[in-house]
Amino acid sequence: MHYRLIGVGNDYKFELKGGAPLSVGRAVSNECAVVDPTISRKHAELRLTPNGIDVTDAGSSNGTFVNGVRIDQSHVAPGAEITFGKVVFKLEKVEAPKPVTPVAQPAVPPKPAGATIVRQIPKTGEQGVLGSDSGGINRQLAGQKDPAEKDRRKLAILLEVAKGLTKATDVHGLLVKIAEYAFQTLEADRCAILLMDRDGVLHPQISRDRRGDAASGEIPQSIATQAVADKVAVLTDDAADDQRFTGQSIVMQKVRSAMCVPLLGSENKVLGVLYVDNFSLRRFGETDLDFLIAFSGIAAVALENGQFAERIRVEAMARSNFERFFTPHLAARIASSPDAIKLGGDKRRVAVLFSDIRGFTALSETMNPDTMARLLTEYFTEMVECVFRHGGTLDKFIGDSVMAQWGAPIGEADDCDRAMQAALDMMAELDRLNERWRAEGRPTLDIGIGLNVGDVFAGNIGSDRRLEYTVIGDAVNVSSRLCGAAKPGEILLSDYFKQGLKSPPPLEELPPMELKGKSQKLPVFRVKK
Repeated sequence: MHYRLIGVGNDYKFELKGGAPLSVGRAVSNECAVVDPTISRKHAELRLTPNGIDVTDAGSSNGTFVNGVRIDQSHVAPGAEITFGKVVFKLEKVEAPKPVTPVAQPAVPPKPAGATIVRQIPKTGEQGVLGSDSGGINRQLAGQKDPAEKDRRKLAILLEVAKGLTKATDVHGLLVKIAEYAFQTLEADRCAILLMDRDGVLHPQISRDRRGDAASGEIPQSIATQAVADKVAVLTDDAADDQRFTGQSIVMQKVRSAMCVPLLGSENKVLGVLYVDNFSLRRFGETDLDFLIAFSGIAAVALENGQFAERIRVEAMARSNFERFFTPHLAARIASSPDAIKLGGDKRRVAVLFSDIRGFTALSETMNPDTMARLLTEYFTEMVECVFRHGGTLDKFIGDSVMAQWGAPIGEADDCDRAMQAALDMMAELDRLNERWRAEGRPTLDIGIGLNVGDVFAGNIGSDRRLEYTVIGDAVNVSSRLCGAAKPGEILLSDYFKQGLKSPPPLEELPPMELKGKSQKLPVFRVKK
């Protein structure tokens, strides 16, 4: 059984052979890869039968049609039209070739014009990737006549390439260097690098001519598709007459000779392709392909390392930003668990702490800016350490106030106890700071603290230019009111917070507090000294 899909009004052509199902889709990993916006990533599945093919739509967005009728599953006979999205094909049956009488072949048959060389990429250690023939030899080796000297020269070039690629500081810079070295070592008129996204679709990253200008025209998809799908290096020395690649872009761009090699990373994963071609009478040969295979192996390793380094840099920056507001332990959990925090925000139960310096406005009027900044820096450093020590999140500084919370983005069963211990530590730490400042002849500070717990909105709040992860809700407002009512050295807490404590410190009940907007007074408690 052998059938062929011939494009109607397009240049696609696919040979359908074998008994295994064949997939049709936009991703280059499909056996029949059709790069078109109306085609789904995996659009349909084909299964060969003695009388045609069975076509099954794979839940595509734009549908599969047989002779103009949309189908979910259908048998298609030779001569019928199949449309995937808006790309039309005609199914043809390929007759088996008639047997011919074998004739004696010469010991070394000549390579016919227009032949395509398709080879599996050699594995490290199995065979050399550098040839010694003279076909299509690049400019840097043209003057060498000794094969051994040519090999030594090519190894030296590859060593220089490896050294040069390690100096690239980012992925884009690395791609630029790969293109530059390709032009230096090969007689190419155009070089292009395409990288694969998570959906298996190739996207152009670099496309340049020998002058370094942006090259016109897209690279032939039929060549890139085969290089990726079969994970092979492809060489065509007469692209226009090559029967394997009949894409219209080859003819329109007057591509003479081309090579395309997949960039294979760890676990044989395709990272992208490296493509070179020329439009003159020059033809690439097997030596050029050997060299490009070795070159692409070095480039793929450098590219994967560059991608790893970029990912590590971004993650390190994100974790550094997390650690400004979260404890290092919590920041590590957030960085390693993307699902631990919903960037859009959600409703959470949190314990909220507000602390505020009493009489700071009057005090600041007696201090010069440098002295005040130094005092606040020392104070905030110790207060934030108390919050982090007990697993809290620094929400923000509001003037001389500190707002912290426990429960977002990750909550614990003892969040109220942690917040209480942080408040007690803040009072104790301030006593130690005051003792040192008093000995140094510097001003001392007094603070009041308010604690509350309740359901709030937790998420990223702000504008397109600046976002801030914070908590908003009535529970936050009540905590702020309690802080404002606390006298110097007092820790006030709501009844809701008291009920959430598993190990409460000694407490005393105060008269209920009236709050603006509340119909009932709020029961309030104070930590005994």
